[in-house]
Amino acid sequence: MKDKPFRSGSTRPTSGVSGNGTECEGLIVAHHGVAVEVRLADGSRRMVRIKRNSGHVVGDRVTVTGETLQRLPRSTELRRGDARGGVHLVAANLDVLGIVAAQLTPAGFIDRAIVAARAAGLAPFLVINKCDLEEMSQVSAALYSLYTGSLPIFPLSALTRTGLAPLQEFLSSGHRGAFVGTTGVGKSALLNALCPDIDLKVGSASEYKHMGRHTTTVATLHALAGGGELVDTPGFRDFGLVDITVDDLAAYYAGFEEHEGFACRFRNCRHRSEPGCAVAALLEQGRIPAERYATYLDLLSEVEAGEEESRSRNWRN
Repeated sequence: MKDKPFRSGSTRPTSGVSGNGTECEGLIVAHHGVAVEVRLADGSRRMVRIKRNSGHVVGDRVTVTGETLQRLPRSTELRRGDARGGVHLVAANLDVLGIVAAQLTPAGFIDRAIVAARAAGLAPFLVINKCDLEEMSQVSAALYSLYTGSLPIFPLSALTRTGLAPLQEFLSSGHRGAFVGTTGVGKSALLNALCPDIDLKVGSASEYKHMGRHTTTVATLHALAGGGELVDTPGFRDFGLVDITVDDLAAYYAGFEEHEGFACRFRNCRHRSEPGCAVAALLEQGRIPAERYATYLDLLSEVEAGEEESRSRNWRN
């Protein structure tokens, strides 16, 4: 990744201590709405007040001069839409995105998150949590059948810590990422398992099998003992696509990756009814599951509607 994470005791040079009006560089590691916590290059931290709609997010590299923040250019940014049409910047300067799933993950959430990650230049991976529960065996098998070959998959239980080692090894190569998932999939429990010192609040035991409570209220970034960094973000129930084109969807949809010997006749194929479509051929051969294709068509209609709305809005303006 382009932006190497700061670490406690980093020797990256700074031009001074921000408290006396000189400038130093840091990284936003927590966002509290009207203030952010900045980890400076020497490992120290300080709170800086900001306007509520300043646009700063966890992962932003900044320079701090007195009480003034100046954001440095971002290498990546991950955005999502909500059901009311709002757009939310989840985090900046990531290189991987962990999509946490459990038995109640809504249909389409994983696919939207994969497309959004790839379009943003992030490598997605899938975490299947709560694998200690008997009812998760069928869910896990279904997710494996859908996503094997498209992205790394890590089945585990944050509660029992079973299966954590492969994920820890993956993250330890210096990745900075975030976990996204709907409320109740166990993101906070997973962060606690990976980084016990942070002791994030989690839902009660009675909620473990079900939706649970939304336990994260601020976005925070945590360094893992074995290497790598993770952003913990508030849970949410949807992951709407933002500024995703039809070409993006066709290129980044999981399961439509290049198959040896198969390529669409047209470079901008939408995989709907175009002649010479490789996806249609693979579908006929059973090499792409029918349910994957059906979900793709739903998302295609959603993206086409978004593009049409954008064109109409630009025309009116």
